[in-house]
Amino acid sequence: MTRIDARFAALKAEGKKAFVAYIMAGDPDIETSLAVMKGMPAAGVDVIELGMPFTDPMADGPTIQLAGQRALDGGQTLQKTLDMVAEFRKTDDVTPIVMMGYYNPIYNRGSEKFVADALKAGVDGLIVVDLPPEEDAELCIPAKNAGLNFIRLATPTTDDKRLPKVLQNTSGFVYYVSVTGITGSQAAQAGDVGPEVARIKASTDLPVVVGFGISTPEAARTIAGVADGCVVGSAIVKLVGEGKSPAEVLARVAELAAGAHSA
Repeated sequence: MTRIDARFAALKAEGKKAFVAYIMAGDPDIETSLAVMKGMPAAGVDVIELGMPFTDPMADGPTIQLAGQRALDGGQTLQKTLDMVAEFRKTDDVTPIVMMGYYNPIYNRGSEKFVADALKAGVDGLIVVDLPPEEDAELCIPAKNAGLNFIRLATPTTDDKRLPKVLQNTSGFVYYVSVTGITGSQAAQAGDVGPEVARIKASTDLPVVVGFGISTPEAARTIAGVADGCVVGSAIVKLVGEGKSPAEVLARVAELAAGAHSA
């Protein structure tokens, strides 16, 4: 059982929904992003998604694109992102960490080496948005065999024919993308999301969390109310981009987490 599995089991036993928070590693520098990351558990974050900066983040809107560029301009690398996880693990061996990003940096490092290094650093799961199920042999299966959860995205266009393929080697949880398009582009609607979550849950025992388009505590509450949890990314990353201090960012994270936990 991974930390992700354990966290969702504990939340289910408590009758609570998960609050998943995303930040970009190294944005605007390692010190700031690590301070935010270290403060997240106390702010109510159940699972941390740590973005791997990449030059061509095709699923991300301007807010996260700019965050990745700031991180890269500051010298952030895949190794430094893994080092952030290792540093976090010195004081927290419980909170699940999911690394989220694109395959190119991992391919450049070598999949086997990346999986070994990620496990050593203390990573629990991976979301690699540009690796479809047809490419599972590249990273998904080696990661699963090594003990890392490989979390797949399902979207409004994932129909009943495609869904079994998407779920095939998924573990940890299913990430349902609430809107068509890029991150931060439009608001998620519980009325649209609820039936889709139910459709996915009819085909899997995995928790289903919903991301994209959630930017307020109220939205976190309503979306988490029709799923097993919610993900907030752009709304947090935007505050970092505005130059807010880690304390100010974490205060907003706590408000968002409280919204999700009240669902």
